Amino acid sequence: MATCKNDPTELCEKYQHIVFFKTGKHRLKHSISKAIVIGFSLFAMPSAHAAEGTVTFEVLTPEAALQAAKAALASCRSSGYQVAVAVVDRFGGIQVVLRDQLAAPRTVDTAVGKARTAAGFRTNTTEMVSLTEEGTPQAGIRNLPGVTVIGGGMLIEAAGSLVGGIGVSGAPGPHLDDACAQAGIDNIEELLEF
Repeated sequence: MATCKNDPTELCEKYQHIVFFKTGKHRLKHSISKAIVIGFSLFAMPSAHAAEGTVTFEVLTPEAALQAAKAALASCRSSGYQVAVAVVDRFGGIQVVLRDQLAAPRTVDTAVGKARTAAGFRTNTTEMVSLTEEGTPQAGIRNLPGVTVIGGGMLIEAAGSLVGGIGVSGAPGPHLDDACAQAGIDNIEELLEF
């Protein structure tokens, strides 16, 4: 390059441009390398400090919720029952509601109530029937708004962690609602393993 300082010809200018291009390319590679190293170091930092004020949890995907609801509905249909099925997330937020064409309109609210009750109390609603009987300390739970204490509401868990609830209403007995809800959960069991 020293020769170019003394020779300002067109060839020398082209040569300087090539050297500059190579140097600029080297700088770009160096900058990218630095960015990658900085990025990896951020991920390698202990996450305990960043997560100190947060919580991590699992939730059902809409696809898994829909698949469970469809399987529960199909199970009841195959037994001749017209039902409504609701799937809620771990906080009771509705993800899916399906009602068979001949299921009574009230079955929708009942299915949602069962699913929310199971998720909210982290207990299947069939178990809650005896736990909240009149004369027990928990009897008042039945009077809380939105609580539906009748069989057909079940927890959906993944690796022991609550991810949602499913409620079925309309079969000719709570134990049959439970059976259809369980069929829905069984159908997505593989999706919940990790």
